Amino acid sequence: MKLASLFSGGKDSTYAIYLAKKQGHDVRCLLSVFPKSDESHLLHHPNMKWTKLQSETMHIPQLTRTSDSDATETELTLIENLLQKAKDQFQIEGLVHGGIKSKFQKDKFENVCSKLNLIVMAPLWDLEPEKYMNQLINSKFNFIMTTVSSDGLDDSWLGKTITKSDLLLLKTLSEKFGFNLNFEGGEAETFVTNCPIFENSIKINQSKKSWDGYRGRFEIVDAELNYHA
Repeated sequence: MKLASLFSGGKDSTYAIYLAKKQGHDVRCLLSVFPKSDESHLLHHPNMKWTKLQSETMHIPQLTRTSDSDATETELTLIENLLQKAKDQFQIEGLVHGGIKSKFQKDKFENVCSKLNLIVMAPLWDLEPEKYMNQLINSKFNFIMTTVSSDGLDDSWLGKTITKSDLLLLKTLSEKFGFNLNFEGGEAETFVTNCPIFENSIKINQSKKSWDGYRGRFEIVDAELNYHA
């Protein structure tokens, strides 16, 4: 099936593309709506501009819009516009997204797609968090944490590439502090620097961290594709 993918650059949307391709689907384009701010309930915010490198290394063209409002309805209208453009330009038949547990997001995406007669694929839906996180690392997904906003997660996690041993610590912390191990509730956000569907890894040349004692952000200031890897 010819698919568009909602794409934020994080582990979930990238892994959803990986699974769709493994199932034999043709992911023809990435759809990225850049939210107005991190108050968005629907969209991923940090480091979105660097999704252009991920698009380039996956050889999947990217269609983008920038929202001038954090209102969910505004963002959904932009997603609908992008889907229509993807239908016209790439003849897509469906949409793949990386939702795991958020019924709010799932319902919104399904409503938009039903208006356009598109099939919705959510290959990560209801995956058990620990199993999913292990699958990611076993599948050679390299991803860094770009935001943290939960008790139990401090600034030492910002910019960190998550390994098997990190996962054991995160599991202990999630049990103690009650956050989702897969960060589905927004406790942290991620950015994929390398995975099996990237031709080249992404090299971060410059970054900056901000931390207010509870929440923090790792901002990529300069990055490029690592053609020599």
